Amino acid sequence: MSDETIRLVTVGRILRRRWRLLAVLAVVGALVGYGTSLLFPPRYTTSASVLLPGVWQDRELLTQAQIATSSVVVDRAAATLGWTGVTGTKLQDRVSATASDGNIIKISGTAETPERAQQLSDQVAHQFVAFASHVAGDSTDPEAAQPEALRQLVLQAGRNISDLAAAAGPGQTVDSVSTRTELAKLRTALQDAIKKLDQVDPAANKANMVVMGSAPRPSGEAPPTRIQLVAAGALLFFLVALVGHLAAGRTSRRLRTGPEIAAALGSVLLGAVDVPGDRSAHRADGRGPRALVRRLLGTDVRWDLPAPRVSGDEAGRQLRYRRVCARLRDRLPSPGRLLVVVPEGDETARRAAGQLVAEAAGDPVLRAVDVSVSRPLVSDHDGESGAVVVLSAGDWTAGELADVAGACADAGHEVVGVVVAEPVLARAGRSADRHPEGAVPVLAVGDDARRGPE
Repeated sequence: MSDETIRLVTVGRILRRRWRLLAVLAVVGALVGYGTSLLFPPRYTTSASVLLPGVWQDRELLTQAQIATSSVVVDRAAATLGWTGVTGTKLQDRVSATASDGNIIKISGTAETPERAQQLSDQVAHQFVAFASHVAGDSTDPEAAQPEALRQLVLQAGRNISDLAAAAGPGQTVDSVSTRTELAKLRTALQDAIKKLDQVDPAANKANMVVMGSAPRPSGEAPPTRIQLVAAGALLFFLVALVGHLAAGRTSRRLRTGPEIAAALGSVLLGAVDVPGDRSAHRADGRGPRALVRRLLGTDVRWDLPAPRVSGDEAGRQLRYRRVCARLRDRLPSPGRLLVVVPEGDETARRAAGQLVAEAAGDPVLRAVDVSVSRPLVSDHDGESGAVVVLSAGDWTAGELADVAGACADAGHEVVGVVVAEPVLARAGRSADRHPEGAVPVLAVGDDARRGPE
């Protein structure tokens, strides 16, 4: 697993090198979102408000909101609307009610058209008010009958007081005047009590619910709309592709540094050489429809490798090759022949091997061969004093390189060193393929692997 921290530069590299693939996946996600919108027809939602006068507790408001969406109210609304094939059970999921500040119950209805949504909300609101008024006016409840009985007792007491006042006579004595005065005060107090009883009677106040106008006709679809589903699908596919690239980069086992590569091959690092090319240095070769699709989508270019740096002059590049050749001569006990092993398909390493063969100029004598990484097989010992492996960084795993080292050992070749080929951008005006002094690299493949340079 790679321990490289995921940074914005990594995300930028993915966007820059895989923008075609990400764009195609985003379009696919948008089409999936559009197809999903076809499965779910558009819905429209609107709300009607019902005012509850009086003093209400929060729990009472929640109870009224549940009553507004109860099966009794919804069934009555469905029967009144009379929509074909639409029953109260089907409308149960389309109706909702919430209690807000100010003793207001908002009843929301959802339907296929704005007109039906408006009709549904209005009808449920009216049926709720009718049902609540019926429940509040029901006198069969003993507790609800107590205030009414008390009111009747107060009225009867008032009539009795009037009768007592009439029986006291119209006399002007002190006792009669005092009696009539006290009875008048008592009658007035009873009348005030009746008024207060009417004011505090919850059944009298809470039954007067009011529908605050008709529900407004919705002007737009209820979320998620078709545009939202299309955008969500495109964004989801884009993010999944981006996260997939990052996860693949984090779990990649390809070795990226020279010391790691040398350790996997069980040898030492002789150095790194520059191979001039273009920005498609890590572009995979191939022909056929699959290769064409990969080229169109941009998946034939490695995204997890940094952009090639700009190379110095040709003299600097040749100096790197000479230093590698000098380290090779130092590791050989006597002048001899070496086998230059190049992983098959590594074009950058292949060009570096050819340049190294040309730069050595026979001291030591180098013979380059391509070796398949999937099933490595190296030609038997034929006068070579060992093998040097030339390869690019970031292309091979430790297991693959261990197999290459094992194939060299089976053929009797000791890996005396490792050379890492790094692709660079050649400066303008210089030829990237020109070899010094007209030398031509020698690469042996197949049966030619047993012959030295001509």
